[in-house]
Amino acid sequence: MTSVGQVPSAGPPAAVAEAVPRVVTGTGAELLARFPPRLVPSSWPATCAGRHEVLAGLLAPPFALANPLSQQTRRLGLVTVLNWLEAQPGRTWQERWLASGAEGRQDWRSLVAAWKAARSGAPPGRLPPHVGGGLMLLICGDVIRPGTGWLLRCSPTPRNLAAEMARTRDPAAFARLEELCQAGSVGYDARLTAVDKIAVIMAAKGGLATDITVGDCAELLGIAAQVRTGTDRHSGSTFFYQLLRSLGTFGQDAPATMRVFAGRGRPTCEQLIDRYHIQCRPVRDLLVDYLAERQAAMDFSSLQHYAYLLGKLFWADIEAHHPGISSLKLPRDVAAAWKQRVMTRTVTRPGPDGEPVTTTAPRRDGRSVLTAVRAFYLDIAEWADDDPARWGPHAVRCPVTASEASHKKDRLQRKSRMDQRTRERMPVLPALVAWAEAERAATAQRLAAAASTQPGAVFTAGGQTLRRAIMKTQTTGRIRAEDPATGKRRDLTFEEHRGFWTWAMIQVLWHTGIRIEELTELSHHSLIQYRLPATGELIPLLQIAPSKTDAERLLVISPELADALSAIVSRIRGADGAVPLVVGYDKNERIYNPPMPLLFQYRRQLEHQPVSETALRGYLDHALAAIGVTTASGAPLRYTFHDFRRLFITDATLNRRSCIGCNIPRKA
Repeated sequence: MTSVGQVPSAGPPAAVAEAVPRVVTGTGAELLARFPPRLVPSSWPATCAGRHEVLAGLLAPPFALANPLSQQTRRLGLVTVLNWLEAQPGRTWQERWLASGAEGRQDWRSLVAAWKAARSGAPPGRLPPHVGGGLMLLICGDVIRPGTGWLLRCSPTPRNLAAEMARTRDPAAFARLEELCQAGSVGYDARLTAVDKIAVIMAAKGGLATDITVGDCAELLGIAAQVRTGTDRHSGSTFFYQLLRSLGTFGQDAPATMRVFAGRGRPTCEQLIDRYHIQCRPVRDLLVDYLAERQAAMDFSSLQHYAYLLGKLFWADIEAHHPGISSLKLPRDVAAAWKQRVMTRTVTRPGPDGEPVTTTAPRRDGRSVLTAVRAFYLDIAEWADDDPARWGPHAVRCPVTASEASHKKDRLQRKSRMDQRTRERMPVLPALVAWAEAERAATAQRLAAAASTQPGAVFTAGGQTLRRAIMKTQTTGRIRAEDPATGKRRDLTFEEHRGFWTWAMIQVLWHTGIRIEELTELSHHSLIQYRLPATGELIPLLQIAPSKTDAERLLVISPELADALSAIVSRIRGADGAVPLVVGYDKNERIYNPPMPLLFQYRRQLEHQPVSETALRGYLDHALAAIGVTTASGAPLRYTFHDFRRLFITDATLNRRSCIGCNIPRKA
């Protein structure tokens, strides 16, 4: 603001940002460096104004209230706060505010009460109730800019900060924000929390809503995490960022979502090994160099696992039992003792008396540790021929023989276990598919019936009789219903969401046999066509991006799969017919992918988010619990995502369906 009471025009409302977001990469720390928050200057015109100019500006429109009594109360509060601030040291009102120590207190009014008592010589009385309105005027008039942390945690003032900012400083922007919330059917609490955060940034940094930067938002979230209480479930919400982005506040280089600021990045090879506190420096450096050499040939998840096998289960274990050891050339007794230890693991269970009891059990992946160590020794021996100076000093006899690292027996045992899992789950698959089909239809029917029913009225749909719930606020975008007998409230919007994506997940996994990470990375670009040269017939194909094997695959889209993919695309398409772009997280590489038209996505408020693997796991568990299947021992039957891959292969073998990787269907 150029002077007290002079509010700059916000201009016409900005259009909703629909441009394609640019790719923004880097860890959270790197992004914070690229998008720093604005610094609060030491002075600005409004805070340097004199007492009479401040009073004249803040008692005139747009700050003046229509009610004369309320305006008089505001005036008394403003005069009291100005008198109190004038008693503090400093040349500007901001300097006096900081010198008062108010930001170190949750209820700053006690300082005003103590000052008034000292001035009159009377004992401290009750807290002056009208000073909150006076401070609000100083904040909205940009005379003082309290710290973000104080604004987030102070109570009971500044009360209604967002409403006052909307009335006095930037009414056009807040009106547009309200329109966006209404269009997105945003819940009442989420909307209030979002506009409160926007108002806090404006109060702490100055300016209008369109002046807020990406760095300001990131800074507020960091401070909110420090002052957050367990009762505020919206304190960490990033919805305010989506509101500002939709308002057109940020440029095209801004991240599509605040989630990217949570990216920790990938630890270096040094950091991966240093987790295990290896004492022998030469061996530690050798392990780091070895991982760096292998890094290009594997994804980060595999590299991290390799560091765990070699760093913790191999060398850290040897150092723990043989302190001072400093050579890879292990004595036979040391190697034999380590191999015996690595084939077992420690298990702690509660005993009969409730006390923990520690026992040992066979380690299922013990051979994998031996194999990794053998590969480590053999690689160094081979590399020593090409680079003797670097690897030669460490080329020694391998303590693990070929027979000890053989997985033949383990593979047979694993195959036996997997075959048994497949035999148990294959008969259940038709019931699971049928339940998902029925649940999808029933939840959609209940949601549609509830949407056309007045609150408080009873309706019957999907085989159930429910009563639409009467909500205090009707802007949540969710439709809830109650059981007339028990009164238990249900979220029909979420049930329909869960029912559809459970069905979609089961259909895609069943008809493709792809891995779960491949499913969550399917995009609209994965749907391609191939024209047979001989007949000109178009064959629909599903392109699977490289994952575990680093090999791209093409799958023939069966009619059943085509129906499922068509339903998914129809559900996620926007009003313009395009599939929205979504930022997904690659857990194996620990990076946020560039915005892509993912198939497994949903709209939450103003943001499109991917359907996460964790959510799909919960949906699958819910489906299995609903049909009530159990194992032979009576325990609840549980599917893993990889079970669908085995079921697909078994079904393809038995029924001679299209095989994985083929682009021409087999003949029956």
